Amino acid sequence: MRREALAHTRESWHRLAEHVLAAGQFAAAGTIRLRPSPGGFRTAVGVDGRTLAVAGDRLVVETDGDSRSAALTTLGAAAAFAGVDLGLTGSYPPATTPEAEALLEVDPAAARLLAGWFELGDLALRRFTEGLGAPQIPVLWPEHFDVAVTVDAVIYGCSPGDDTIPQPYLYVGPPETPASGDPFWNAPFGAVAMADRIADADAAVAFFEKGRRLTGRAG
Repeated sequence: MRREALAHTRESWHRLAEHVLAAGQFAAAGTIRLRPSPGGFRTAVGVDGRTLAVAGDRLVVETDGDSRSAALTTLGAAAAFAGVDLGLTGSYPPATTPEAEALLEVDPAAARLLAGWFELGDLALRRFTEGLGAPQIPVLWPEHFDVAVTVDAVIYGCSPGDDTIPQPYLYVGPPETPASGDPFWNAPFGAVAMADRIADADAAVAFFEKGRRLTGRAG
């Protein structure tokens, strides 16, 4: 996978997450929480009776069982097709800019990789919290564009990559990095495991469970 294709796809999806899906959902329902979905991600609640989703290089709008989609071209065109005002306002300061003419560059192979990674992370986080007896529905947060849960003040998440770590990774982020000196804690904010180390959801759950043990929070 070319790093440029992955970065452009991730950036385009991030803009859509903030300035189309989260923007429409926040205006309609006061929440920015999104969800992973087949091929990409979607709104978690209705947007004036519509569900908005990104699947690969298409924007999907579902209404009362009917579905229509359009190829991704520009951010402004995507907002118009979704029937929402472009730009997230009234919540947090967005990490991306709502430029109407911003081109949405989505590489199909990169999109499949990122969608699969979100799916794996979502499944692993559900299994992890179920194993604790406190099941959660993971949230795709548009600000950092990652899927995460919080348990006992520790964040467990699945990132598609970012400016600092360009490849997809899992992470454990405690409020303060434990001072044990354990090599598990390999990042300034906690611990990361790159995607090439995570073969499946079982491996992801094992990573999260180890992080919980090493924070001293396992009961």
